[in-house]
Formats: sequence, C-alpha cells, structure tokens
Amino acid sequence: MTTRLKKRFIAGATCPKCKSVDSIMLFKENDVEKIECVECHHIQSQVSDDVAKAAVEPQQVIGIFKP
Repeated sequence: MTTRLKKRFIAGATCPKCKSVDSIMLFKENDVEKIECVECHHIQSQVSDDVAKAAVEPQQVIGIFKP
C-alpha cells in the first residue's frame, strides 16, 4: 500500500541549490521534516540538534529511530 505524503509549497522560499523562488515544498517523512525543490529536485532534511551534532554531514542522515 502506498502512503501519500502531504506536501505544502512555501511561498517566497528560495532553493539553496538552484536559487529558484517559489519552488520549495515541505513534507514530513517518518517524522522528519524535509524540503524538496520541484525545479532541481534538491532535498534537504531538518534533523534534531542531537542528530546534527553526531552526524558529520546532516544530509547523509536517512532517518531517526525513536523507540
């Protein structure tokens, strides 16, 4: 079964990679907030401070395990 993610566009947001305006959508995947650019498909995750400190590069974090 496919789960649908609720994606919302962020007005006035600029893509950090391609600098396109109004192309960023926000969604949650496994309780992790992510943004994706619809122009260049750049994806960025918002991780907790604990995970960010432990990770060398936060973009490499796949998910957060919450027991």
